[in-house]
Amino acid sequence: MTENDLPLPRTLRVGQATIGLIGLDVALGKILARLEADEDAAVTELLAEIGKHNYIPDSARANYREALTREYRRHRQGEAAAASHLSIRILGPGCVSCNRLNTLIFDILQELDLAADIEQIHDLDEIWRLGVTMTPALIINGQVKSSGKMPSRSTVEAWLREAAGR
Repeated sequence: MTENDLPLPRTLRVGQATIGLIGLDVALGKILARLEADEDAAVTELLAEIGKHNYIPDSARANYREALTREYRRHRQGEAAAASHLSIRILGPGCVSCNRLNTLIFDILQELDLAADIEQIHDLDEIWRLGVTMTPALIINGQVKSSGKMPSRSTVEAWLREAAGR
């Protein structure tokens, strides 16, 4: 397998960090195709498969195992990400509008007393892979909410309330 044949990385929450793992979806697909596998064996195999293309420090192995167990269960049960968990991505080259959107989101989250994983993506290739062609863009829980313009404060607040189930 050449470098160009490697699957795209996908992020996963491991302990307190969000990590990009190469081949996670492919490994999950292979393991889930065999329904007879028990959870412990499946997660052990998933950890070994992920370790082929990703560095997993020995000191963090337990955190990786826990994160992969959650992901395995989520995929096995066909669940979407938990509604109470907010995942926010701000896409753009780091321009003034992108920074204002980031500040706006932090302010609203603080006012609403909400917690969220916030990721800023500046790499244009990654932005395009996410299906966005105009920035600044905002993705909440995997759904593109805005692209190419700065949304109003009330609109962003409504999106965050909806995503948090409030």
